[in-house]
Amino acid sequence: LAQGRQQQQNVEDAIKEMQKPLARYIDDQDLDRMLREQEREGDPMAEFIKRRKGKENKEKKERPRYNGPAPPLNRFNIWPGHRWDGVDRSNGFEQQRFARIANKKAVQELAYKWSVEDM
Repeated sequence: LAQGRQQQQNVEDAIKEMQKPLARYIDDQDLDRMLREQEREGDPMAEFIKRRKGKENKEKKERPRYNGPAPPLNRFNIWPGHRWDGVDRSNGFEQQRFARIANKKAVQELAYKWSVEDM
């Protein structure tokens, strides 16, 4: 069974390779990936890379996620969690500033519309 699966895999790989162009250049991603994944006998860095990849997978921990109600919007679109608890500790200056900017823009637009109204 294993030999049959291996033969089937070899046939599929051959078909895939036949569909590629004959000339393969330096920027061919499939060729580069294939050469990088090959394990060569006597490679001094192979064991080190295996250990490092295993260590990276172990150390990859997910940061805590926020599970409460929808937080207030902020200008950075940061959800509460690992670095921020979601509490707005500002004195309201930022919201007032954005409200003033929006109000100024609306007044300018109304003034323009009023000035070109009779054209």
